[in-house]
Amino acid sequence: MLDALLGGRMPWDLLPLLPLGILAGLLSGLLGIGGGLIFSPLLLWIGLSPHEALATSTLAILPTTMGGSWAHLRSGQVPAPAIAAIGAGAVAGSLVFSRAGNGMQGWQLLALQGLMYAVITLVIQPPRDQADTPQRLPLAGLAAVGLVAGWSSGLLGVGGGLVMVPLMVQGLRIRVYQAIRLSTLAVCASAATAAVTFWGDGRGHLGMGLLLGCTAALASQWAAARLQRVSEAQLVWLLRALCALLAVDALRRAAQLALG
Repeated sequence: MLDALLGGRMPWDLLPLLPLGILAGLLSGLLGIGGGLIFSPLLLWIGLSPHEALATSTLAILPTTMGGSWAHLRSGQVPAPAIAAIGAGAVAGSLVFSRAGNGMQGWQLLALQGLMYAVITLVIQPPRDQADTPQRLPLAGLAAVGLVAGWSSGLLGVGGGLVMVPLMVQGLRIRVYQAIRLSTLAVCASAATAAVTFWGDGRGHLGMGLLLGCTAALASQWAAARLQRVSEAQLVWLLRALCALLAVDALRRAAQLALG
């Protein structure tokens, strides 16, 4: 039973992966991402197919973002209507797109990931100086951003934070700190929805996802509680660097699969 949950591997075979799970959690809490940018390449590296890796990544994203979400909710800095708007969009998008990836080849999923990362690398910019005052958050815009999170989680197995944060900062003019908080909550909602589908159709390995995700959740909660100790400009440049690295890796893997 345990062997099946872990994808044919024993628990000690996955112990070397736990430090990377901690890294994914730190990035999740700090940048508002789900951790899929670490989980997906990691799961491909240990031999899972692209479809298995993307589905198992989503299963790991859920507990990871729950840790960060709890820290952000406890801070009391995120208005409930904004949470409801972006969360509803994320759930709707995930429900629509969580089965769409079944009809695509593995190299196509990876190519879409790579292109998404490349566009974000070019688009996202360090923020201009913004007054540290409460903002009126556009609920319709947040719902649309949530739909993007659902698309990314359901189709590509990544939480969508790397897409949502730039959209909120560049498109909706929301401060980086608030965008990261909202992104974490939306990724949690979309991952929860997609995880049900992935577990139900047998694409993901539940035990493997929970092992990585629960390890990452502890680091995510710790980092989320210390978010404002890092400047907004530093956060944006870190997002850009991650996207550039991930674009190169995903497109390389896609080309290998397509040509092989």
